[in-house]
Amino acid sequence: MATISRYETSRLGKDNPQFSALRSTIETAFYGNNVEEVKTISEAYERAAAYKGTIVLDQEVAHAEDLGLPKGAKVLVDNGGRVTGRTAAARHLSGTGEDDKKLLGIVRDALYANREREYLTTTAYVGLDEDFMVRARLMVPSEEINNLYSWLLNFQWASDQMTAMYERSKVYEDESDILIYSDPKWTHPDHPNGFVYFDPKCNVVIVLGLPYFGELKKGTLTLAWAIARRHGYVSCHGGMKEMITGDKPYVAAFFGLSGTGKSTLTHAKHEDKYEIKVLHDDAFVISLDDFSSIALEPSYFDKTQDYPYGHPEQKYFVTAQNVGVSLNEAGEKVLVTEDIRNNNGRTVKSRHSTPNRVDKFDVPINSVFWLMKDETLPPVVKIEGPELAMIFGLTLTTKRSTAENLVPGTNMEKLVIEPFANPFRVYPLQEDCDSFEQLFNSGEVHGYILNTGFFMDKKITPAVTLGIIESLVEERAEFVPFGPLEELSYMPIEGYEPDFADEAYRKLLHERLNDRAQWIKEISVEKEPLKASYYETLNALVEKLAK
Repeated sequence: MATISRYETSRLGKDNPQFSALRSTIETAFYGNNVEEVKTISEAYERAAAYKGTIVLDQEVAHAEDLGLPKGAKVLVDNGGRVTGRTAAARHLSGTGEDDKKLLGIVRDALYANREREYLTTTAYVGLDEDFMVRARLMVPSEEINNLYSWLLNFQWASDQMTAMYERSKVYEDESDILIYSDPKWTHPDHPNGFVYFDPKCNVVIVLGLPYFGELKKGTLTLAWAIARRHGYVSCHGGMKEMITGDKPYVAAFFGLSGTGKSTLTHAKHEDKYEIKVLHDDAFVISLDDFSSIALEPSYFDKTQDYPYGHPEQKYFVTAQNVGVSLNEAGEKVLVTEDIRNNNGRTVKSRHSTPNRVDKFDVPINSVFWLMKDETLPPVVKIEGPELAMIFGLTLTTKRSTAENLVPGTNMEKLVIEPFANPFRVYPLQEDCDSFEQLFNSGEVHGYILNTGFFMDKKITPAVTLGIIESLVEERAEFVPFGPLEELSYMPIEGYEPDFADEAYRKLLHERLNDRAQWIKEISVEKEPLKASYYETLNALVEKLAK
């Protein structure tokens, strides 16, 4: 089995690196008299459906029995309060210079205050193949049964079949089970935005004062990605699909935050031109040994904004969070989506929404697409050289998302840089740089930028973007030099040609590339040291534009 839940008595001491103060504090709470285990997804459903705060829709869950649910199980709704997105400001990492002694005191006080509250625990698996499959254990107050139920659905609950697979899975030495402890009702004057405290080396996190389900999901993934990175995988917050023409597969990965088209491109059917298989649209890992890829989750935690009443995707909803409910003409309780109630309404949607889902790609990846909205870039740019291909992922630009709980005054329109589209990293950024550069260094993986926003003042339509991907799959794409930047090339598409004789365009492109170069220089000084060559490589492009 992949991770450790029980230790030989000879290893129950200080010499075991997994017994950190935070790990030991949290794990101990799992064994209290106030804790009851939820063993099956069916039991979790029954408890959630009976909870007073739950709204039970009249809609039945599609493929309920295949999911381990009772026949006739209904879609459940659980709504929170003010916070409906992830709160990055609440995150703290053990051993990174903060006052861990003070933070550990906060944790102990929180657990002490909860020792008489009724708590529930449960177990799930993260990773859907024997090559990478780790066990995670969740502990929540009993009134948070809906979050526990959604967590089991989002990951893989411990059915007999999956447990047997886990018992056969690859063993990762000195990796303990992932532990997640939660108390959404916790408050503290020093932490008004909540408190999330990770010990990534010991696979544990505590989430306090934050009821949003996404904190539990991303907290779990954050630790699973850290484990994967330690054991020779590229940890990916993105989407991946395989498009097959004849007997030739083409595997593409898409990296971009909410609103850049990651999920849309991952699930696009291309008018049935190809046989398509989808790995996942949010979380997977790529082996640096053989470049195969493994999905981490069976389900999807999807926005409901784009699924109005009657949309076919609603058929596959299993739970919903932070959405409206009303009565239809038949008097049935139904969803009111489109973010009318609040921003970032969400659903846990079953894998049955994608009939062509697979859990592993054995064939190697072909292309990485960095999805950006930057009006200086044509619809597609091809990047030459493994280091530069990685650098554009390192400096991936985006705009803020409604999936985030941001501090007041944040400019939602300002371009920001989010390395590799993954704000959930808990290990040095240089390690991701090394992983992606090694991926491109294989010689088989090509790097591209897809601009899914505007090129100057002209919208880049989904049809244009899909056409670009299809031309690559069918090996008919043609690229020409991107002005004086011979390391980059673009596909000529009518209406989207860059004009390097236009001083205004050239100046804006210069500014955007310089912003990336300066960001690398600043983060290397102020936050995380990176290789000096990254700035030098990107700054060389900036200087060419200045001539």
